[in-house]
Order: sequence, then C-alpha cells, then structure tokens
Amino acid sequence: MSASGGPWNGRRIHFVGVGGAGMSGYARAAHALGAQVSGSDRAASPYTERLAVDGVLQARIGEHDAANVPEGEGVEVVYSSAVPRENAERAAARVRGLSERPRAELLAELTALRRTIAVAGTHGKTTTSAMLVCALRAAGMRPDWLVGGAVGAGKANAQWTGEGEWLIVEADESDRSMLMLDVDIAVLTNVELDHHATFGSLAELREAFRAFLERAQTAIVVWDRLELLELVPGGVEIVPYDVPEPVLVDGGSRFRWRGHEVELAVPGAHNALNATAALEAARLAGADEERAVAGLAGFHGAGRRFQLVGATARGARVYDDYAHHPTEVAATLAAARTLAYERLVAVFQPHLFSRTQMFARELGTALAQADVAAVLDVYPARERAEDHPGVTGLLVAEADADAAGGRPVYWLPTFADAEPVLRELLDAGDVCVVMGAGDVDALARRLVGTDDDA
Repeated sequence: MSASGGPWNGRRIHFVGVGGAGMSGYARAAHALGAQVSGSDRAASPYTERLAVDGVLQARIGEHDAANVPEGEGVEVVYSSAVPRENAERAAARVRGLSERPRAELLAELTALRRTIAVAGTHGKTTTSAMLVCALRAAGMRPDWLVGGAVGAGKANAQWTGEGEWLIVEADESDRSMLMLDVDIAVLTNVELDHHATFGSLAELREAFRAFLERAQTAIVVWDRLELLELVPGGVEIVPYDVPEPVLVDGGSRFRWRGHEVELAVPGAHNALNATAALEAARLAGADEERAVAGLAGFHGAGRRFQLVGATARGARVYDDYAHHPTEVAATLAAARTLAYERLVAVFQPHLFSRTQMFARELGTALAQADVAAVLDVYPARERAEDHPGVTGLLVAEADADAAGGRPVYWLPTFADAEPVLRELLDAGDVCVVMGAGDVDALARRLVGTDDDA
C-alpha cells in the first residue's frame, strides 16, 4: 500500500519483522512519504493489527517465506535486528539481487529529512519520547515521531505528517542504530549494560553512547550524574537535569521545574526524571514552557509502560509494563507501591536467555519488592534454548524465593499454567503488575477478559 504522492513515491519497501514497535513505525513513515509498503512477521501483534486498520499495510503472518517478498525489481527489503541472515525473505532478496537493508539505514534516512530530537538511554526512552510528543503537541508544535510504543491519547507509535519542524525518535543502542541518526538535540537518560550480545562490557557501551552524543548538532540533555556528564562532548549546549525530591502521590507525582509546578498522572520517581528530560528537550526545541507543563498533566502513559489494562472479575487492577532489566523491574514496582492497594502481585516473564543468565539474581531481588510474585519461562525472542542449556525462568523464581523473606513465589512456566492460578489468586484491592518485553501483555489482557484468544 502507498499514500498518494510524496517524496518517496515510486519506492517499494518490504519490512521483514513489521510487527515490532520500531519496524511498524518505519512502515508508517514510509507509507506517509509515498512509498508502496508491504511486510511480514511470524506472529500478529497490536502493531500489525493497527497497520491494517489504518490502511498502511496488511502484514503476511506466519513462517517467513520467500513468496512474501513482492514480485518485480527495485524492491527494498528492510529487516529488523531480530531477523537473521538466513531468514527466507532476506535470502530471497539476495538471490533476486534486491536491496537488503538493516532498519537502521532507513531510520537514518528518515532523521535526515527533519530536525530530530533523539532520546537514548538504557531505561526510559519510550516514556521520555512519548512525554516529549505530548509536550510539543500541547505547545502547538505538531511534531512527528518514531517511538517504541503507543504515545498515549489514542496515538500510534509513529506519525509522519510533515506539518511541523521536529521529529522525535527513540534512539536504540541494542543494535547500535543510534549511531546512524542525524541528530539536532540528543537526550541521554542513563547508561547500564543490558544488551550483552552487542556490547562486551560497560566500557564499550559507554563509548557507544559517547559517539551518539557527538552526533548532536545543537544541544544535549543529560541526567546530572558524573558518569554521564563524562560522556558529553564540547561544542554544543549542555543541559543537565535532575529531580532530587519529587512528591510521590497515589498514581503520580509533583515537582518544580524552572519555576513551574509540574503535576504528573503517571507514578514513580523515575517518571518525574523522564518528564524533566522531556521538558528540557521541549524548551530547547522552542516550546512554550507553561503549555508544555500543562500538556504533561494530561499524559497517562505510553503503551506497555505501566499501562492499566483493566480489572479482573473480582476487582484486581492489572497493569502491563515493558520492564525486563533489574533496574526497570525495581523502578516499576516502586512506582506501584505509591498506589493504594491490598497486595502488590508481580508477574514477570524473563526476556532472552542471555539476559536471564546474566541477571537472574538481580531480577529475583527486584521482584522481592512484591507481596506475591509469579515467574514465567523465558521469552526467547531471537535466541535459542539449545544455545543456553540450563537457563530457564526458574533461575529467576529461585532467586526471588531466596530474597522474598517467605513471601509467596510461584513458578508458572506457561500462560496455561499461570492464567488459572492468577485468576484464583487475584482479589479485590490487589494491584497486579505484569512485566516483560515479550508477549506477556497477552496474559494481562486474558486476566481482564480483553484478549480475543482468551
């Protein structure tokens, strides 16, 4: 499918792995620019469903197949970082002599078309980017965006209209794609080692973030921590930010920023930090400060970032969160602790065997903040179980049990194991936070009866 006209009119782009948050956004932008787009993925997702509803493309769902690549010459095959070289559609592109491109190349093209604010960091990228979209929209600046989750207020994870000056991009370190972006204003939220297949050490990761910051042409917004300030180059405006003592309230927080009283409707001290980074970037982009602050008061979260899914039949509130690193799990549960509840129940699906092996102990310690915890088996994503013998979610469950001080910890490997136990366990007054970067959001929807597969 393609939009009429546009600077990319005549281009034919096929997206392999279009069901992901990033790739689906790039497909939206390419379609808006006039390209004819198609795509495929192994499984349907909310992103593929919305692409179809919005008339962008109808994804081919199921095992990847050479037949999914459109016929004819001149097709560009763009693949996500989770799609290996031996993928059938990538192989077909090589056989046919078609252009085979990593998604980072297409993202670099997109950022070269607009003034770009790129938000980077191990944690908080999606929420900070979504807050920035909200702030600029409230200030009447009509930004476009490419973000790793729905940005709230019914808006998708990406939009490209070309009406405004600014493009907001979530800059991903996992495949080093952040190092290909054309950046005016860079935002750095934090730096922790997470993607062990890409970076062999924290030192290597820090150098990658240093290289990212060197791409900023106008300004850098950075959390005011020495280990981050050390990465900042000279030659551009530097804006350190912090929120030393936010007032945490049920479901939100309050703090002061440049003389303004900021009120948030998303919980946790980490979200106060995210909001401050977004406000500083918005100010640098020319937004009216009062209007930006007022806009954030109406921000209720990005997709899969402490998102209220609904309530169970017995009245337990169920939230979905993308947390998959120990720091993120700890921050999410600390935010949940600011809510009113009888029991805090954490449900966690580890993501990647390599990450589980590296962080099992730390994940268990973070989960021990909950009154009750349930751990599922590992969501493998691009990894294979046979390459990581002995690594299962049980490692996290055992670490949680060691740290939980006698509080209940359940090992429920599959959705079929977990759903009946959780339905029986959850009661009125409970807050249940379902966490993970895999498909565990489907379990959250089942618990509240909103999943079609339930």
